[in-house]
Amino acid sequence: MAEKLPKTDVVIVGMGWAGSIIAAELGKEGLKVVGLERGKERGLKDYYVVHDELRYAIRYELMQDLSKESLTFRNNQKERALPMRQLGSFLLGEGSGGSGVHWNGQSFRFLPYDFEIRSKTIEKYGESKIKGLQIQDWGITYDELEPYFDKYEKVAGISGEEAHFGPERSNPYPTPPMKETPLTKRFKDATTSLGMHPYHMPSANLSEPYENMYGAKIANCQYCAFCERFGCEYGAKADPTVAVIPYAMETGNVDIRNFANVTEIIHEGGKATGVKFVDVLTKEEFIQPADTVVLTSYVMNNTKLLLHSKIGKAYNPENGTGVIGKNYCYQILPGSTGFFEEERFNTFMGAGALGATIDDYNGDNFDHSDLNFIHGGSISINQSGKRPIGSNTVPSGTPNWGAEFKAQSIKYFTRSLNIGTQGASMPVQHNFMDLDPTYKDAYGLPLLRLTYDFTKQDKELYNYIGKIADQIMLEMGADKVNERSNLESYDIVPYQTTHNTGGVIMGAEPETSAVNNYLQMWDAENVFVVGASAFAHNGGYNPTATVGALAFRAAEGILKYSKEGGMLA
Repeated sequence: MAEKLPKTDVVIVGMGWAGSIIAAELGKEGLKVVGLERGKERGLKDYYVVHDELRYAIRYELMQDLSKESLTFRNNQKERALPMRQLGSFLLGEGSGGSGVHWNGQSFRFLPYDFEIRSKTIEKYGESKIKGLQIQDWGITYDELEPYFDKYEKVAGISGEEAHFGPERSNPYPTPPMKETPLTKRFKDATTSLGMHPYHMPSANLSEPYENMYGAKIANCQYCAFCERFGCEYGAKADPTVAVIPYAMETGNVDIRNFANVTEIIHEGGKATGVKFVDVLTKEEFIQPADTVVLTSYVMNNTKLLLHSKIGKAYNPENGTGVIGKNYCYQILPGSTGFFEEERFNTFMGAGALGATIDDYNGDNFDHSDLNFIHGGSISINQSGKRPIGSNTVPSGTPNWGAEFKAQSIKYFTRSLNIGTQGASMPVQHNFMDLDPTYKDAYGLPLLRLTYDFTKQDKELYNYIGKIADQIMLEMGADKVNERSNLESYDIVPYQTTHNTGGVIMGAEPETSAVNNYLQMWDAENVFVVGASAFAHNGGYNPTATVGALAFRAAEGILKYSKEGGMLA
């Protein structure tokens, strides 16, 4: 029998960026908040030994334990889905701060085009351009979301500069861009000579010390190259445990309970009454009653929890009806690897978001009239720092092991450069998430099942942008460029990006979306589902800044709901 705890105003499930922002905003306004995080508490003291590539980058110290809860995967509905036994394509964070602890820190705003993608594409190219795609407008415009982007950037202290294709901003970035390096300058010179418009990548690795509106003091980056998959022991990378959670606790209205794994949303009469969770250390079950339930866990976990709790209509890929599990998207990653015979670069130095970017081929910044795809991607050189175990870049044709592989790895460790693209991902009817009928987690609950494969749209975008990346690399002076294989079926094994989106998407009407533009569920007005699960497609950038903006918007909506009730407009 689960123990029933005292009722609270709001219970939040997951204490990453979205959960911590909402807790801080609600706590300062006097609402009583319980935050449930299934992983352990973390802070700067936990990162002092973080420069251990084997422990953190290879053995995934900060990530979800797949022996307790995983997901199953298949490329299409004819295949049998099998469980992920080890992390590969994406890395699910766990513990206080969530994936906001181990991120690189690249912090872009989605483009105005993204929020009205269906309307803008049809208006310019006609309805035939979107045939086969399940795209939709998000129910909010960039202009409506801009003040919340501004709030997020001020909390995180983002370092950046104005971009040629950047959307309008109400304020400049809180801190200047990061250092110019020989690599970023070379990329900028090459792209400028090709008629493109480079700018310094917006970064949550701060260029100078900064104090945010919550009183958090964030240090300046040391360029140590241990960002992605690591916490920052200097407190120089904005993450929730540094920038937000301490303030939330200081309000006196926020109680965070770690090792609390939420297994069900309890509801009756169309409204949630609370959540059930398991203490993962003692195995005890508890019920946390609340007036409002807020889901801010990772994309897959938000979707799984709603499907298991039977809140909202599950998506049916046969006829496209239903909304929970709909529009799963990922990212398309064309790029270019160049090799330099004489020159050497200090690529072992860097920071997660130290880089330069062009948006000339992102969104609808270029003409798609004669192209068989829509959208595009940001193209960047990212000097995040090559670490010895994970960096073995060799020319095409080199054996995968043996003496030649070792010799080429050593030779090109400081003589190879990579240009990468974050390519947008468009939803289609048969890429989705549901509950697996066979496999269960450690608590006896069905695993989430992911059905996903690359589409013709993805392959066309990949080939087009990849050629542009090669052109830039050659302009940068590479002696040779690796051949790029064609994009075939998606493989969940090699790491690609932790930029998963969809499943609980936002929109203007309940027939095609799960939540409104405050991230309030149409089918349960006191449930808010916040995160990249709300994205109706995935854009050409990292999702974090847009998640942060939506979190501030949702916090405003939850406060309004606590006073007025009903569906927000």
